[in-house]
Amino acid sequence: MGQGMGAIHLSEIRCSGQEPSLWKCPHKNITADDCSHSQDAAVRCNLPYIGVEAKIRLSGGRSRHEGRVEVQVGGPGSLRWGLICGDDWGTLEAMVACRQLGLGYANHGLQETWYWDSGNITEVVMSGVRCTGTELSLDQCTHHGTHISCKRTGTRFTAGVICSETASDLLLHSALVQETAYIEDRPLHMLYCAAEENCLASSARSANWPYGHRRLLRFSSQIHNLGRADFRPKAGRHSWVWHECHGHYHSMDIFTHYDILTPNGTKVAEGHKASFCLEDTECQEDVSKRYECANFGEQGITVGCWDLYRHDIDCQWIDITDVKPGNYILQVVINPNFEVAESDFTNNAMKCNCKYDGHRIWVHNCHIGDAFSEEANRRFERYPGQTSNQII
Repeated sequence: MGQGMGAIHLSEIRCSGQEPSLWKCPHKNITADDCSHSQDAAVRCNLPYIGVEAKIRLSGGRSRHEGRVEVQVGGPGSLRWGLICGDDWGTLEAMVACRQLGLGYANHGLQETWYWDSGNITEVVMSGVRCTGTELSLDQCTHHGTHISCKRTGTRFTAGVICSETASDLLLHSALVQETAYIEDRPLHMLYCAAEENCLASSARSANWPYGHRRLLRFSSQIHNLGRADFRPKAGRHSWVWHECHGHYHSMDIFTHYDILTPNGTKVAEGHKASFCLEDTECQEDVSKRYECANFGEQGITVGCWDLYRHDIDCQWIDITDVKPGNYILQVVINPNFEVAESDFTNNAMKCNCKYDGHRIWVHNCHIGDAFSEEANRRFERYPGQTSNQII
């Protein structure tokens, strides 16, 4: 299942099976020489049989892993198979469908399936399906119930999936964000390319170009692929967009979102990062690089490799020119629109505490979104700020 990253807390655990948590099991305290990430423990959990796979099937595909989604509805004596409206159907819904089918992970969620034979099933029996991606079956997702409402009618606009036994899993190196964050006042005459790619706050449009500057919060992003399949852009290279100003292709319009939030979650500044170049910057010792952007090369991140966006490249920032001094949360979300399927989206967001005094910024407590306990998260959200020169 790949290697983890960050601190290793436990070694040589011996449980009886009755303990309420792993911390209650006899274990050895970690020293620097005890363990490496090549020895990271993993589990595969067994779900109780609840028969959800009997209420879903695929039809029309080239293999059993793809096709138009058909679901069974109705009660005893009136059971029937039908199709799902393709409106708003996406990767999260496809993840649940593939899980329910027992076919692993979603590769693609398709809103049009005209190229697959529909057979004799033509009735749409489910619409408005919206999933979080963690459900065990489509029945557990929100949907319109018996009231079917579909903007685009006909079998060609019904939902389909392509499933895969493996998937990528991206994870941001949160400690590097904390270590590299700083403020730069960058002159406007150096920001024409960034403005062209919408990397500045909207107020920059009314600035007195080329005079003045923008205040930027800069940091590095190191994005690891810890999954079991390479991360590849959704669009093929034939549809990548060339940006003359920076001299590169964009394979994904939005690869990451950067936001500054108030402690109650209100967004006060934002940035976005197109995938200037998805490539293998570095890899683990036993892994070879496969993707390189030079000379219109293939883009992606190999399993066991990472893509590094350095703090000193264009758009690797949040424009905080209009942000007032105060306590904030820095949030970075990878693959925010779920354009590319992953095995786990719960680890795609990172949050940090920020203290900004109008001149300097302190970034600390950076962690992946689900890394803190519920109690620790509550303390994090209520971060009281700085009372002295010591960060609390």
